[in-house]
Amino acid sequence: QVQLVESGGGLVQPGGSLRLSCAASGFTFSSYRMGWYRQAPGKQRELVAFITSGGMTNYADSVKGRFTISRDNAKNTVYLQMNSLKREDTAVYYCYAYAGGYWGQGTQVTVSS
Repeated sequence: QVQLVESGGGLVQPGGSLRLSCAASGFTFSSYRMGWYRQAPGKQRELVAFITSGGMTNYADSVKGRFTISRDNAKNTVYLQMNSLKREDTAVYYCYAYAGGYWGQGTQVTVSS
């Protein structure tokens, strides 16, 4: 079955960096678009970034220039490098496989001093 396991979340000060990882299994990872979404308390889940099977990327305006999505098809893993973090980036971050619409369990990112 499809499994998406996120890691790398935590507490970071404003201006800091984190790298999230999502290890995928149960499908042909290299063939599908992968994405990162986030959900802050009291808000709807929103797209952060996605990467196509060919490596094209797309970002929410709020994270452009600060976040970078990448993938390693040999490791079946998608990453989200987050730099210059702001308090408003605080949320649970979810990995999403566009192949069949599968979600990871989420990882908490808290930006606070």
